[in-house]
Amino acid sequence: MFKLLAIDRFTILLVLMVILATIVPISGQPAQIFNTLTTIAIAILFFLHGAKLSREAVVQGIMHWKLHALVFAFTFAIFPIIGLMAKPVLLPLLGQQLYWGFLFMCFLPSTVQSSIAFTSVAKGNVAGAVCSASFSNIVGMFITPILVSFFILGKTQHDFDPTASIIKILLLLLVPFILGQILRPYVFPLMSKAPSIVKAFDQGSILMVVYGAFSSAVVAGLWHQVNGWTLFYLTLACSVLLTIIMLLAYYLPKWLGFNREDQVTIFFCSSKKTLASGVPMAQILFIGQPLGMIVLPIMIFHQIQLMVCGVIAAKWSKQAQQQEE
Repeated sequence: MFKLLAIDRFTILLVLMVILATIVPISGQPAQIFNTLTTIAIAILFFLHGAKLSREAVVQGIMHWKLHALVFAFTFAIFPIIGLMAKPVLLPLLGQQLYWGFLFMCFLPSTVQSSIAFTSVAKGNVAGAVCSASFSNIVGMFITPILVSFFILGKTQHDFDPTASIIKILLLLLVPFILGQILRPYVFPLMSKAPSIVKAFDQGSILMVVYGAFSSAVVAGLWHQVNGWTLFYLTLACSVLLTIIMLLAYYLPKWLGFNREDQVTIFFCSSKKTLASGVPMAQILFIGQPLGMIVLPIMIFHQIQLMVCGVIAAKWSKQAQQQEE
């Protein structure tokens, strides 16, 4: 069963990275070397994700287009609409940079690993989750920069070129993913012998990115701009957003007539946003912007979604087991 303790441990590590960046921020030449190592770690992570994804799961999942269409609508339509509608309330409370980060979070694709893990625990359609989450991340490499260009940077930086950003994102995330798919017959047997390697790269690369991003933000005066009340408002906004999305993702599939397994898959794939893809995208898209302010909303939302989904997945797993018995 998916252990909440693992989530808490990663949450603690993320908080420690923020504290470490606050006390000992990395800058100058060491920061450039560290950023290069982080980029390599992220590329390896997506290579491993590509090698882990089976062709059979892709083919089986693609056939269920109605499920993927609904997850796509949640990820790239409902989330952004709510984020844009919240502007009159959130902009005065959070300020421009944090609201940009909140809106950027709404534009991001779903998670891959946790969506599949929670769906599996709750006895949902795992093949559908594998295909839907992976498809969301691949499509997000194109859609997220376009949404950022149109609703955020295009209004303030008229020379912003989404095409160049898309190419950089594809080179960093998609090309390693495709290489992983091509080399899967050779790489996956080795990964099966060390199943924790993907998780280690997943969490390790995120921790490296968070430390680097917050180091540069601290050097630029992050904690002089964000106080306790601002953090409270941001956490509350993320919690309210997740609650609204989860209610819609719970009742809408039922109303549309999906079976239980598909309802579980839609719920977990539609309600989450990726930190693993989000922070590297932010580094490419928001050059010259306070990156720590931009990624803070997705960091907070990511931890809330993991803890809430962990509780729900465990409950649904017990319910499914009782029904089987």
